[in-house]
Amino acid sequence: MDLVETLRLASYAAGALGGALLFVETFQLPSYVEYDTDFGSYSVQLNPQEASEYTWVGRIGFLAVALAFVGLFVATFL
Repeated sequence: MDLVETLRLASYAAGALGGALLFVETFQLPSYVEYDTDFGSYSVQLNPQEASEYTWVGRIGFLAVALAFVGLFVATFL
């Protein structure tokens, strides 16, 4: 297999992995939202110093998708 095909296949794999990680990130609750099972409702307790909306799963997924686009872009011109 030549370099272009290897780069293209690695980019497809990184994009698929990144997309799956972003899909998982979609269903994460932010740290400031809590679900109360007794009442079946959500409560929001916002403290700006402690709030985190995104997890490392989403950040890694975004980077994997970005690297996939870069890899495919480079493979196009090789």
